[in-house]
Amino acid sequence: MASSSDPRPARSRARLLEAAASLLRSGGPNAVTIDAVTRTANVARATLYRHFSSANDLMAAAFTSLLSPAPMPPAEGSLRDRLIAVVEGWATSIAEVPAMLTAMTWMASGPDVGSADMRHDSDAVGTLRARIIQLYSAPFQAIFDSPEAAEQLGDVDEIQAIALLIGPLILGKLSTVADFDYRGCAEAAVDGFLATHAKKKGEITSPSSESAGA
Repeated sequence: MASSSDPRPARSRARLLEAAASLLRSGGPNAVTIDAVTRTANVARATLYRHFSSANDLMAAAFTSLLSPAPMPPAEGSLRDRLIAVVEGWATSIAEVPAMLTAMTWMASGPDVGSADMRHDSDAVGTLRARIIQLYSAPFQAIFDSPEAAEQLGDVDEIQAIALLIGPLILGKLSTVADFDYRGCAEAAVDGFLATHAKKKGEITSPSSESAGA
């Protein structure tokens, strides 16, 4: 039995994950089979199952390794400008490196996020779900938690906001329209979101006026 300091298990896992990710990039989820991965990694089938309990676990781990960092908002700029920067960042990622979109499509056959059935996710699938949610949420949380958002926006449901802002870009990618205008779509999505979530004039209170009334 290999000792805890034996580097071979870590090396074999890394080869398997690299092989699965390479197959996923080149051929999509259908290319990631147990036989293809073990052949590409030159690792025995029994060794694969010591690291990954199923093909789904291997696929989820491969997807997780391919996810790009979230496009964070700039530190300066108006609320609109910061939102557009984030949505355009996602537009670029969805258009050019759609690993997250492919992962979401793959997981669509499983339980919905937030459903009771998620309790039956394996660790690898659960990690992938949590990572996708965190990646989508982080840049918008940074904006919605800002003083500018508190001043200008009413109550915002974060998941609904992400759906409104990112959903049109995903639809554009799925439409397969070659000249889809991701930038124009991003700006339209942000302007529509701001129009429907802006506070009414009587509800807007600037930080300075709040301080004066204190």
